[in-house]
Amino acid sequence: MVRLPRLPIVAVAGALAAAGVSIAALAQTGLQPLLPRTNIPATAASLLTQPIADATPNASQLRQGQALVAAGDCMSCHLRAGGEPLAGGLGLKTPFGAIYSSNITPDRATGIGTWTADQFYHAMHDGHGAHGENLYPAFPYPSFRKASRADDDAIFVYLKTVPAVRYTAPGNKLWFPLNFRFMVKGWNLLFLHGDTYQPQADQSAEWNRGAYLVGGLGHCGACHTPKNAFGADKSHQDFRGGELENWIAPDLTGNAQTGLGGWSVDDVTEYLKSGRNGHAAAGGSMADVITYSTSLMSDPDRHAIAVYLKSLPASPARTDKAAPDAAAMIRGAAIYSDACASCHLESGVGQARLFPPLGHDAVVQQTSPDSVLHLILGGTRIGALAGHATPFAMPSSAWKLNDQETAAVATYIRNSWGNQAPAVTASQAAKMRKALGLRSPRYTVNSGDQH
Repeated sequence: MVRLPRLPIVAVAGALAAAGVSIAALAQTGLQPLLPRTNIPATAASLLTQPIADATPNASQLRQGQALVAAGDCMSCHLRAGGEPLAGGLGLKTPFGAIYSSNITPDRATGIGTWTADQFYHAMHDGHGAHGENLYPAFPYPSFRKASRADDDAIFVYLKTVPAVRYTAPGNKLWFPLNFRFMVKGWNLLFLHGDTYQPQADQSAEWNRGAYLVGGLGHCGACHTPKNAFGADKSHQDFRGGELENWIAPDLTGNAQTGLGGWSVDDVTEYLKSGRNGHAAAGGSMADVITYSTSLMSDPDRHAIAVYLKSLPASPARTDKAAPDAAAMIRGAAIYSDACASCHLESGVGQARLFPPLGHDAVVQQTSPDSVLHLILGGTRIGALAGHATPFAMPSSAWKLNDQETAAVATYIRNSWGNQAPAVTASQAAKMRKALGLRSPRYTVNSGDQH
């Protein structure tokens, strides 16, 4: 499962690390999708949920593999817009070029049809392709290597049964020296640590199951752990939040302001199942994770993940306590009343499990305002799930708010109803507008008024 969008910073970090090139700018910028994401088509949904008959050879192992493909969120990265499930071709544009996800269907010419179980295991565990070539760590083998050999084999057996698709993704277009895969060896020497997960004897079986899923196939740290200048996880900062695709993946620790400190185990479980709870609704990349992965997990696995996440110690409290400009707050309040209150209400309490509350909100209070600006300017869409036939969307406001207005309303939201976060500047809003390609007014998929 060569998974690109979930680990954008690392996509090119391996070669850069070996070349001695700093990618601090990449760590700050994140990556932009070359191809738009698509709502999950029925064929992809059925592939991950169709029953496997008892009479099917190796039925038990196939069911295990099907569940693990969902746990690993393979579909999100291996389904391009308009493409076939798991055939790859989802592209990312980085400051150093473009990279595309691969075909992991059993097609013999363009997929993994000729691979052996050993070759697949070495891809998952060591980041080596079928011919021993280094895979870029955008494929999160640093996390996947924690999975057991039995689980890797089950995934491989299942992937061999999905419909074969003859499709070759476009070639990566990485700048020199990134186009030389052998340079990833340097990154591996520096940053590839650990091995198959070993249960902790002093923790419960449920906690260990959650740790195995979060740190392994779920590879939550790929998005939710900050990266160093080479795109590897920062030491001793696991799950304290990261940056990708012009979003902030929030802190998952027990921090009450920016993390999950105000959520219960049941809150986390509900969010993983439906993409919404009394605190939040999943948009952006997390909507894909819910749609293609956590909503398809078993209830015990979701609960185990929640138990593990709620055990994480809180990250250090933030020290940026400066009060925002009073004039900006007044302007922001007026804009909020006009543009936001119809859904989130004047009091910011939202409407339960439809439009999330904005007070004491972890995403809103992140140090970086990128997620708030992305939501205001670009809008977003909650993932489409069984039982929620019409996914709710937040419309884009880029066409009606200028940079000063966007900054003012973002500042107001980030400092009202119990929230406290740094003020937002017009230059930050302009930077996000440019990153989203919205400097010229145009309709977007989330504009809300395309027709």
